[in-house]
Amino acid sequence: MTKKVRKAVFPAAGLGTRFLPATKAQPKEMLPLVDKPIIQYGVEEAMMSGCNQIIIITGRGKQAIEDHFDVSYELEKMLEERKKTDLLNIVRSISDMMYVSYVRQKEALGLGHAVLMARELVNDEPFAVLLADDVIDAQVPCLKQMVQVFEETQCSVIATQIVEGKMISSYGVLDVKPVQSHFGDRLYEIQNMVEKPKPEEAPSNLAIIGRYILTPAIFDCLARTQTGAGGELQLTDGMRSLLQKEKMYAYVYEGRRHDTGDKLGFLKATVEFALKRDDLGGPFREYLKGLKL
Repeated sequence: MTKKVRKAVFPAAGLGTRFLPATKAQPKEMLPLVDKPIIQYGVEEAMMSGCNQIIIITGRGKQAIEDHFDVSYELEKMLEERKKTDLLNIVRSISDMMYVSYVRQKEALGLGHAVLMARELVNDEPFAVLLADDVIDAQVPCLKQMVQVFEETQCSVIATQIVEGKMISSYGVLDVKPVQSHFGDRLYEIQNMVEKPKPEEAPSNLAIIGRYILTPAIFDCLARTQTGAGGELQLTDGMRSLLQKEKMYAYVYEGRRHDTGDKLGFLKATVEFALKRDDLGGPFREYLKGLKL
């Protein structure tokens, strides 16, 4: 029986230190790209990819995320009384989006630990993991592309993109072999993965990006994986263990990735998303043309 991906996990317990002081009192996931929080882009991607249950791994100081996806009775009443129907529909669409649950991660002990915290809610199902920092602008949502691969293979799928030169050392890197399929040259079978190798030691130019579809066997692998530096449990180590049990695939997605966890990446994403807006694109483009750069 073909299994479906219905649940999506969002690790969101990190401290967001790269954006201090802006993240001193608000989660980095709530920083807005134009007028929408970063994490909402990921949640909408999961929804459009067939996931109807969202699991957000939160920590201390992340209450704003829960408030954002909850019903705001006072705000809705005010908008209704003032007959601001368009804004009311926007606010209600957020809280009505889908079923959202939360797991509290008391300490930020690595991405692998955050994923392991979702074990009881995921149960014995395949599930997606989305890192909100990676906002991917694609005609077909990135996760939906990966779901299509999973539904055919019933194996874990990792999103990957080509990274050339020295920048490859900033990523987990895949050792792969091509797979003959109707996905063309976008699908590979994973042989191994290396975390942040030196450029000359990288097994390929395929970097791991913040989108994963994992089988529930990953939980046992993570539970048996030893912690590394700083007591952190790394997802890459758990996936390397899973690779000894099951086939795993890498998929070169179609779309443009924005690393909004980086200040320059965040600024670029803000500009590009604003330029694509019907209500802002024209005036904003004219403003940019007038700058003396």
